[in-house]
Amino acid sequence: MKKIIVALFLISLFSCGKKEIQLPQLNETIVVDVKDHSPIYMFFETNGKDTLIDVNRSNSISSTNWLFNIDKRLPLKLVIPEIQKLQVKKEKSSHKKEGSENYFTYMDSKKKTLAFLPFTKVVFEQAKPNFGVLIYHNKNGIFAVNGVEVDKENLQNHLDSLPSDKPNKFLFCFDKEVSFEKYLEAIVYLNKISVEYPSLQLSNTQYIY
Repeated sequence: MKKIIVALFLISLFSCGKKEIQLPQLNETIVVDVKDHSPIYMFFETNGKDTLIDVNRSNSISSTNWLFNIDKRLPLKLVIPEIQKLQVKKEKSSHKKEGSENYFTYMDSKKKTLAFLPFTKVVFEQAKPNFGVLIYHNKNGIFAVNGVEVDKENLQNHLDSLPSDKPNKFLFCFDKEVSFEKYLEAIVYLNKISVEYPSLQLSNTQYIY
């Protein structure tokens, strides 16, 4: 039954204007199912050596939960501006329903099923912040804390050991060239740390530059 559900969903993805989306693949499921939803598609295209994005939001209904189907190969510098536009569009809509959410879609590579990651409360800023402790993720998948590279496995311990006479403000920052798939991988990992380490006081604002 699960294989049938996944197959049907993939057909719906690929039938949008006969274009294909390669969804990100992660090894776990955050949200299993989303009811009352409408899709938004962000396709990967090329023109010579240039990477382009093609957005189809024709089926998006403001009163529903929105599923953002984004090609894993697209860089954040193309994805984030489009997400920001759509966030504003939904918030300003007179038809927006209280409690409706926004989700990224991806495939659980272990279960071979579709999964969802909520991001309704996330605010994206296309600039480098001038305050706080910056947890930066570059296009090669390496983390740096205030410019100092840190192994992923040691990130939590490193953050815990930072000296401060008051609670630090930790901010998520991403290289604008990071692929959407690598971005999702990093977000899921950082969210795990924030659950295990509540004193991180993580902000809902993410910085892309």
